[in-house]
Amino acid sequence: MAAKMSGTGKLDEVTRLVDRLTADLEEISLQPHQRDAYLEQLKVFGRDPTDAEPIFTKEGIETLTRHAFNSPSKTTSRNALRCLANALLLKPETRQIFINLGYEARACDKLKEDSRDDEFLVSRVIFLTTYDSKVDIETLIDQHNLASLVCQNIARHTRQYVAEPKKVKELDPMEDMALVESLKLLFNLTHFCPQRIQAFSSAVPHILMLLSKQGISSRQPLDPPIGPLVNSLINLEFEDKNNITAMFPKATPNVNAERLIHILDMAIGVYADEELEQLVSPLLTLIRKVYGVAPQDVQKSMRKLILPSQEDRKLPVGRGHTLSARILRLSTIPAAPQVREVSSSLLFEMSDKDARSFVQNVGYGFASGFLFQHNVPIPENAMEAWSTSGSEDNGRANDDSWKSTNPITGQLLAEEPQVDLPEMSQEEKEREAEKLFVLFERLKKNGIIKAQNPVETAFHEGRFQELDDDADDE
Repeated sequence: MAAKMSGTGKLDEVTRLVDRLTADLEEISLQPHQRDAYLEQLKVFGRDPTDAEPIFTKEGIETLTRHAFNSPSKTTSRNALRCLANALLLKPETRQIFINLGYEARACDKLKEDSRDDEFLVSRVIFLTTYDSKVDIETLIDQHNLASLVCQNIARHTRQYVAEPKKVKELDPMEDMALVESLKLLFNLTHFCPQRIQAFSSAVPHILMLLSKQGISSRQPLDPPIGPLVNSLINLEFEDKNNITAMFPKATPNVNAERLIHILDMAIGVYADEELEQLVSPLLTLIRKVYGVAPQDVQKSMRKLILPSQEDRKLPVGRGHTLSARILRLSTIPAAPQVREVSSSLLFEMSDKDARSFVQNVGYGFASGFLFQHNVPIPENAMEAWSTSGSEDNGRANDDSWKSTNPITGQLLAEEPQVDLPEMSQEEKEREAEKLFVLFERLKKNGIIKAQNPVETAFHEGRFQELDDDADDE
């Protein structure tokens, strides 16, 4: 009935409900079931702020806040929290009203409760206040233990995986929803208060366990909670000794890196270009961060999974359907600049941040744009044909035991199609030489390469010969 009301009728009813709930705070005038029914009706009315203005006023927010954090009834408290969270979501200006009431400490205290409903609602309320308000995150962490409470709630979600099967209760439907709100809150707190990131380090092992145990949808692999689990790790410090141990456990050091790469493999295959920027760029950023702190053996394993292999090089790199080919194609997507940058940066770092190795690993075609954009000079010998076995060992491609590879396309020379072209006449050769001369001069002038023009080199070495106009093609 409430959902169908509008106009003056809705406004009058909302005003009546807010007034009754406000009066009930000054002197108890409602039975518990009446109070809960009023809050339930207010929640329905508040889904559309039109003709529901009394909910979003200072008095309305204060009424909801006091019922949410002062009521001895958990049912009443949660009903009020639902109304409050909805109000903060729909009307950003109400967030500062809530902060001005000074209930942040009580909100943190409520996170101590081992309740998925309270975790979901309170985490959402605090999360919303991190936008468009002057909330003091440092004070919440330093004086009200917000960081340890968020980490504790995330840890609670691992119990379903560590308890004996017969002791695990039926999974609460709020389990994943509450987890996602805690992860979103963690991300925002570490993003907006980077000086307190260390306070959240204890969450890393628990997030990694959840990431390894949660099922992944083949249709939407980054749907919650997988996407939020990935995002929550981006700002955290992996250099901490305990977190290094958690990320690279002694018995299975590759397990977490391989899990992330597996998720990436699934994600690239299902999301459209316009979705990649928001969904896949955080995952690429995390993989890059993990690679930066990984032991050498784990780095070697990651390179083997991501850099083009000898099998990939039977075609020009980036042409096939393997993970390495699809990552290379990510580096050229016009609609996703962040994905383009992070994927190229990952491949560059897997090439030891060496321009020559980078060109050899991915081909000049994929490497040149990134190197030019970042003002990285290309060595003179980068364009020589080379061999590839080292690319799977240490990020470099210079072992003579593998077949020579085209430096432009990254394809094995032996696999390139043979093209039969008629031999060029002397005049055609001269025209092509002139084009090459002009091209090299332009590249040198623009600073793209630092190499001597081959025509100029031939002239200085005495290999350049002027021909008479009447010389024949021989």
